[in-house]
Amino acid sequence: MRQKFISTGVRFSAILFASSSTTLFYFTSYGQPSQYLRVETTAGHFWYVKLRIVKKEMKIHSAFLLALATLPCALAFVSPFRNVQNSATTSTQHFVATDPVKPALFVDETRASVSKYYGQELTKSDDLKTNACCTAGAPPDYIQKAINNIHPEVVARYYGCGLCLPQYPLEGANILDLGSGSGRDVYIASQLVGKAGKVIGVDMTDEQLEVARKHLDYHAEKFGFANVEFKKGYLENLADLNLEKESFDVIISNCVINLCADKEAVLKECLNLLKPGGELYFSDVYANRRVPKSLQEDEVLWGECLSGALYWNDFENMARKVGFPDPRLVEDAPITIKNDAVERLISESGNGALEFYSATYRLWKMDLEPHCEDYGQAVIYKGTMDRYPSGWLLDKHHYMETGKVFPVCGNTYKMLHDSRLKEHFDFIGTWDHHYGIFEGCGSSIPFSDPNSEASGKGAATGGCC
Repeated sequence: MRQKFISTGVRFSAILFASSSTTLFYFTSYGQPSQYLRVETTAGHFWYVKLRIVKKEMKIHSAFLLALATLPCALAFVSPFRNVQNSATTSTQHFVATDPVKPALFVDETRASVSKYYGQELTKSDDLKTNACCTAGAPPDYIQKAINNIHPEVVARYYGCGLCLPQYPLEGANILDLGSGSGRDVYIASQLVGKAGKVIGVDMTDEQLEVARKHLDYHAEKFGFANVEFKKGYLENLADLNLEKESFDVIISNCVINLCADKEAVLKECLNLLKPGGELYFSDVYANRRVPKSLQEDEVLWGECLSGALYWNDFENMARKVGFPDPRLVEDAPITIKNDAVERLISESGNGALEFYSATYRLWKMDLEPHCEDYGQAVIYKGTMDRYPSGWLLDKHHYMETGKVFPVCGNTYKMLHDSRLKEHFDFIGTWDHHYGIFEGCGSSIPFSDPNSEASGKGAATGGCC
């Protein structure tokens, strides 16, 4: 017989192996062991065992488990865990509940857990247990040059999962960085927007903000100007920070929104703060299916950007609901979990087919249609953006070579025409005639199959346009 145990303190995972005489618990520790085990049945009942752990390996007679298995029938009138009085024994305390609702990781608990993980348990990027929060590829040369100007301590505390700065001229732009951490991306953006621009970073972790603020003078002297500010706050409650509505050209975020308990609230706040024609351009972690509650309750998986990952289709539907009608995937890469304990936890929970992707999306604040409609329009990229003389990539489906007529749907036309990009394109066509849905618009999983032969700029299939 084999059953699974899930920790509510989420300091370890436990797998139960039962034989006719004894039951052996194996604990995979992620720090100090939790005080409680959560035991769950297929009927939705669960109970908690308060443990006095002396060693990492303990033997418990299987008769104890047999008794536990019969408990739910007698516990119909027991109140939920938070209201139960404990009954002490000489070595173990038992708490019983029949409430099937997840008791942990409400908003405040999630914030505290994430803040502790990133503020105290992690001191450098190498402390991460997976590569979910780390960038796989090297940044472009101009970004690397900007990184070279940043204080080493700021760079060492970087935990992002992609390059979250849009690839077009940003001089004079106002940028907001959500979950700015130690400030690496803020200080990169500071150099790109220049003296006339402004960059604000928001984070909830005191230790990270301390690092970011400690080096303000260093970067002002290095860059020759001071255009950076850091604020402490929660991404779901940006309104509390007195930021001016519709004041930002670009909002960026680097592998942070998945750490928020209320992701829809974050998107709503972003919509309110963006200027018309502005965009939310961010990298994050997504899954090929919905992450089960059992894994969502794991503190380490949450901190590693995995448990909080949205199913990609749920995210796109959420974005549309909030007011970003046409989410565009810019780039993505599969995440490989090179950590035995984490892989074992996911596999032994029955979720071996769960896959994660690091992906960059752009969400425009524009009056766009819910689907890609064909009006017979086209654009021509002029090749006038610095660093992109040969062509420019809007998203995975739109790489536009310089001087070449490129047919586009109405939404793509607006993204280029009603934004900071307008001066770099010539526009062909009007809105007078509608020719139906734009050919190739679909709804299959947008991320690249690592085994697919399709590659290169604009080589994606499925998704939009």
